[in-house]
Amino acid sequence: MNIYRVEFFAKCPVNGIRIKYLLRIETTRVIRVESLLAAAEDIGGGYHEAIADDLASLFPGRQTLTAEHHGVHIETTRGAE
Repeated sequence: MNIYRVEFFAKCPVNGIRIKYLLRIETTRVIRVESLLAAAEDIGGGYHEAIADDLASLFPGRQTLTAEHHGVHIETTRGAE
């Protein structure tokens, strides 16, 4: 099993506040680090769940996306292997 973790920032679509996200991907496949970093950098903003859906469409495996939005901790899980 390969585990990839990356932190990135995106803006809240409601009030523009900068939010830090942590993405964890568990997969038996190999993900190019450059592809993962490029995808994270391309995320400018959006709703947490939509960001999770977009990332799940790009990378294989089980993904967990976590962030804190104005004091509310959100964790989403997408995919499986």
